[in-house]
Amino acid sequence: MNLTRREAIIRLATAMGASIVGPRLLAAPLSGERPHGFSAGDLVLMNEIGETIIPATDIPGAKAVGIGEFMAMMVSECMDTAEQDAFEEGLAELAAAYRAKHKVDFAAGRPEDRTEFLNRLDRELRGSRPGEGPQYFRVLKELTLLGYFTSEVGCTQALRYEEVPGRYDGNAPYRKGERGFYNL
Repeated sequence: MNLTRREAIIRLATAMGASIVGPRLLAAPLSGERPHGFSAGDLVLMNEIGETIIPATDIPGAKAVGIGEFMAMMVSECMDTAEQDAFEEGLAELAAAYRAKHKVDFAAGRPEDRTEFLNRLDRELRGSRPGEGPQYFRVLKELTLLGYFTSEVGCTQALRYEEVPGRYDGNAPYRKGERGFYNL
């Protein structure tokens, strides 16, 4: 078999391109399942839930760091299909239960009603056996805390940030109202 230099270069380029593109094509889902995406309404709902859990005070709250977008990204990219489905169903269940009780959407509800509603869900979760109760709410809370306290606002304004905190001092003085430390 005689190959010209041009044919050899074309075959080499094709092989290199296939080695880059091929795994991505094989990794893509071929089942035709819908991708787990969140609507604008879902993002608003997740932002409001996050803001109810970590409200704005003298520092910005969870909504200011875009907690809804963070939750959507974490659910879409870090959870398997069953977990994604459970989260989406739970989010819809939460919205429907709030609407049924207060006759208004969660995002339009009064802050004290939203806090009371989420506290009730939290009590249900804590009072249930492992694996029972509103597990989606545990994920909502965990993602809110993770997203907020790893954001720039959470690291630098909600906590005292020191890149190199120094030695450990187990008897460091504490004054009421001081923020905790965030150390790398």
